Amino acid sequence: MKDGLNATGEAAPNALECFGEPARKSKYSRGVQALGLMLAEGAGVGLALAVASQFVPIGRLYDLSLLALSAGVFLFLQLKKSHYTKRKPFWDQLYGLLETCLLLALLTAAVPTFVGKSSSSIWLVWAIALVTVPVLRFGAVAVMSVLGVWQRPTVIVGDGANAVETAKALMQDKTLGYEVIGFLAAGQPKAPRIEIGRRAYPVAPLGGNPEATLKLLGYPHVIMALERGGLDRMKYYFDKLNLVYPRLSVVPALRGIPLFGMDVDSFFSHEVMMLNVRNNLCRPTSRLMKRVFDIVGSAVLLIVLAPVFAVLWFLVRKTGKQVIFGHERIGKNGKPFKCYKFRSMVMNANEVLEELLRNDPEAREEWHREFKLKNDPRITQVGHFLRKTSLDELPQLWNVLKGDMSLVGPRPVISEEIERYGEKSQHYLQAKPGMTGLWQVSGRNDIDYDSRVYLDTWYVKNWSLWSDIVILLRTVRVVLGRNGAY
Repeated sequence: MKDGLNATGEAAPNALECFGEPARKSKYSRGVQALGLMLAEGAGVGLALAVASQFVPIGRLYDLSLLALSAGVFLFLQLKKSHYTKRKPFWDQLYGLLETCLLLALLTAAVPTFVGKSSSSIWLVWAIALVTVPVLRFGAVAVMSVLGVWQRPTVIVGDGANAVETAKALMQDKTLGYEVIGFLAAGQPKAPRIEIGRRAYPVAPLGGNPEATLKLLGYPHVIMALERGGLDRMKYYFDKLNLVYPRLSVVPALRGIPLFGMDVDSFFSHEVMMLNVRNNLCRPTSRLMKRVFDIVGSAVLLIVLAPVFAVLWFLVRKTGKQVIFGHERIGKNGKPFKCYKFRSMVMNANEVLEELLRNDPEAREEWHREFKLKNDPRITQVGHFLRKTSLDELPQLWNVLKGDMSLVGPRPVISEEIERYGEKSQHYLQAKPGMTGLWQVSGRNDIDYDSRVYLDTWYVKNWSLWSDIVILLRTVRVVLGRNGAY
């Protein structure tokens, strides 16, 4: 035996002991998972029917026939999209459910008109199902996770940077149920273990007989993480594993390429895959859709939050005459604008900062590195509360309504920061700065500056209206949790 391999090129059993007990992978478990999801979604539709019945009469044979037909269409669409067998990220699952329920609500509202029947109230059932079906589906996932029938033991083939990033992505989304048990290196492992968070995951060689190695592990789910230039190295394993696994997951090294909205074309009798990449923010219809979303969203929030504005105005006014101030930021296409905020600092903030930077080398270094201070003496007592809760940024709703900013977008930056974006500044200047964005929901001030630049660029290259909605929903959770704010 040499380097974890036996004489036949298989991974030696003792090299795999650190992976724990063999994975339990059975068709019965997958059947239970699919059945559980179907029953949960059926219960969601049933609950929606019960709620709708409290408001409108639903008892005619025509209504029940339309409901049965639309429920059949729902099941067909879910099966066609493999929503009961294929694991998808949480937000993709939610989007698919909302899309299907909304489509059925519109169809059941329109069908009676087209067939010459009186109007039906079944559309209300599917409108309510927009809430009940996702809640019960994800509730079923949570229950199955507790019972231990949702988790799918998973190994990642690869031990490079892309493999580690793949593992982090899988672990972040608990609804996927992929339970990473370790890594299998295509060659000799770079290290015996890979640390992610507080846990160290074992790394073993896949060996020359990958089927035997995976058999020793109980045939777990396999995800092949390709590194840049590593496809030739993995081709042998593709050919071998494809004979054993009906479905293989492959994560190519495509960091930096816009992936959202990408579609794939393949060519008959040729091993060629063409990725079609779109820049959504370059399309006039996408820009119009985003602008309408901003106008409606900011107008509604300005009206709803008017009492909050009044209270905050009073609190800030007690610390000085100026309540709202505008600091110059760089907007779309490099156009400067005044970014409004509730004042959270003392009135002579500039003088205090100059004196601090002149006398404190550590503060001066932090300022030049991050353009902000974690322990900033200029912030008032009320200002600390405003910043911790992000309420100081509420006046930016007026910036959004005016068209200077967007509800979601890259961070508003000052002119000096644009230089640090380098070539990525071209992407940054393609979009309006946002009240919130990817960096705010990914750690805010707890992540380093280069990561902020990367997240801003990723957002612009991968924009979609759904991603804006997801970021807004995640922002609420981050703000309530006061994560990473200072």
